Parts: sequence; structure tokens; C-alpha cells
Amino acid sequence: MPSILIGWLAFVPSRNLLGMGIQSLVTAIALVAIATMGIWIFPPWWTPYLYGVLFMLAVGLGFLRHQPKRRMPLSWLGWLMVIGFVAFGVYAGNEVARSWTGQFPAAAPAVDLTFPLRGDNFLILNGGSNIRINAHLKTLDESVPRFQAYRGQSYGTDIIQVNRWGLRSPGITPKQPAAYLIYGATVFAPCAGQVVQAIDGFPDMTIPETDLVNRAGNHVILRCGESEVILAHFRPQSLLVRSGMAVAVGDALAEVGNSGASTEPHLHIHAQRPGSSAVPLSGDPLPVRFDGRFLTRGDRVTLRR
Repeated sequence: MPSILIGWLAFVPSRNLLGMGIQSLVTAIALVAIATMGIWIFPPWWTPYLYGVLFMLAVGLGFLRHQPKRRMPLSWLGWLMVIGFVAFGVYAGNEVARSWTGQFPAAAPAVDLTFPLRGDNFLILNGGSNIRINAHLKTLDESVPRFQAYRGQSYGTDIIQVNRWGLRSPGITPKQPAAYLIYGATVFAPCAGQVVQAIDGFPDMTIPETDLVNRAGNHVILRCGESEVILAHFRPQSLLVRSGMAVAVGDALAEVGNSGASTEPHLHIHAQRPGSSAVPLSGDPLPVRFDGRFLTRGDRVTLRR
């Protein structure tokens, strides 16, 4: 879609000043919406910046090539195009506004954690308080009964790692988990507390297969103060803790894997009010700040320790 919108503006724009101006504005709004809501793993995170440069070139090329003399459309088709762009602009603007509100924590008390990984170039795939930038929020939909068992993850954060070029693996979607840069990375305790549950033994899934029965896969639940913190999708046989153990901030817990309902290797982390023993991920969801920062889709983190 970005390529189509930019190409349209550069080579076949509206032939009047009103139409070209509205087309340029709406294209810019749409590009912002796509950049904000898109999961930029392939093409990588820097692609929206490239689109921004191409957009500015397209605006200049469109005006230079066509140099519209008329201020208003002369035909019903021209007016129809203007109306269509306005309608699309309203829709795209609404999406931008709603995703922008997701950059701020929800009204619930936030849990302050230390970032659980060490190294370079971590990228947030899901995070925020609006479903447009955090797919986990669908579990707040009370009309879907199966979501109730997992509603604690609604403000969850998904983290991958990329290289200097913004790529998280060789190729687009390799089948083997070990091909992904974050696979095997050590996960550290983000808070001091007690291990409530430590589950191991589930296999890594071959991409894009997922385990829809054991959705968290190999995971750890930490009781930190009045909240529980869940870290999930660990590599099998990598857990270093067991139920009942006390952990301090920075203690090694396990390694990133691809167990459970994981479409590719990543670390899932969320905080919640304590759930029940039968459905431990059913507690009320709580937003999380990592080192004082509320992370949302597209954010990048580099933290050497």
C-alpha cells in the first residue's frame, strides 16, 4: 500500500491544486498510520523512514511533472476522487489518533520492571494500550469465553532482536528457531520476588506452527509484591529456577525459545493481578514500565549490562 500511494502521487496525481493537495495530505497521514501500526520485521524497522523520503520526492515530482493550473476539479470524476481521498484520510487519521493514544499506559497502576534482556537492538513487536499496536488486547473481549483464561496478558510485550540492518534472521521466515537472532538469549529476572510456577518440557515449535493448547509454552511466573510477572516461550530444558525459589533482579531465569503459541522466537512478558491456581493467566492485566519506559510497538531498546 505505501508503494501504491507514493507511486500514484508521483506519476498520476490529481490534475488540480485542491485534489493534489488533499492527495498529498492523505498519503502522508496513511504513511504515518502504516508506520505506527505495522510490524516491521520484513521489511525492517527503518523502511517507514525510507517511505518518508520517497513521499517527499513524490510530492516534488508530482508537482513538477504535472504543474496543475486549475484550483478545483472540473468533472464529477475529479470531485469523486477528492471525496474518496477525504474519506480515506478521515479513516487513516482516526487510526493514527487511536494508535497514538496506545503510546500511553492504561489507567491501571503500572508495574515497574527492569528490562529482562541484555545486548543490542531489541525491537518491540507488540506493546501499548491500544489493540492497533498490541494484539494481546483482544483478550479483553468478554464476548469470547476462551479469552478469559488469558486476559492477564492483555498489556503484554513481545520482544525480538535484530542486527544492525534491522533483520532478525537470514531469509524472511526460516523454519528453524535457531536461525533467529534472539533464540537462546538469556532472560533475567525483571523484579525481585518468588517463583510461583516454572514450567518446562514443551518443545520448540517449527515456524510457523504453534501450540494452541499450551499457549505459554515453557514459562515462569514470578510473584513480585502484589503483582505477578509472566515470562514465556522459553527454550526447552533451559529453565534455571523452580517453583518456590526466591530470585533477585538480574538472576538468570531461562533462555528465549519458541515453545507454546509463538509464531517465531521471541520473549513474551506481562504483569497481572494474581490469577487463580486453575487458570494462572486469568488475573486482571497491568501495564508495565521497563526502566521507567512504557514500550510500544516499534520501539527499540539497547541495554548492555
